[in-house]
Amino acid sequence: MANPVPSLEKSNALLAIVVGGVVGGSLDLLQACILFGWQTPLFVAGGLVGLEAAGNGGAGMYILGISLHFFIALSVAAIYYGASRRLVFLRQNWLVCGLFFGIAVELVMRLIVLPLCALHAKGPYTWGSEIQGLVVHMLLIGLPISFSVRRFAGATTRITAVRSNEAA
Repeated sequence: MANPVPSLEKSNALLAIVVGGVVGGSLDLLQACILFGWQTPLFVAGGLVGLEAAGNGGAGMYILGISLHFFIALSVAAIYYGASRRLVFLRQNWLVCGLFFGIAVELVMRLIVLPLCALHAKGPYTWGSEIQGLVVHMLLIGLPISFSVRRFAGATTRITAVRSNEAA
């Protein structure tokens, strides 16, 4: 008889990644647009093509910026999901781990991605912008992703444990 568990695990993984990435990405993009203006997706696109090209690109660049933003959000969710398969405490302690993951995302974006992109954003940054970026990424990126992984993919551990107990 075929084993349904692998397909269940794959669907849960995809669901956890998509829900966490889309919710976190949507919240983050919405707060950025409210805080910095509705031209924010053009700045995201500017990180790939340069600010001048993005500013002159119109709707196509706006869509590119939104697409890049969600690509990053889904990638970050996939990274958390992948790490949670080996590090069970990421699922068990989703609240604390989500907050720390949000800090890690903010630091990687601010210290590695932004300086290396076409914008070459290296600072100097103010304490206020640092704190704001950390809090926003902790609450709007880290928590939705960690909760999504806990909610939708946390069950695979229980299914595997039940299956291994049945075999014994």
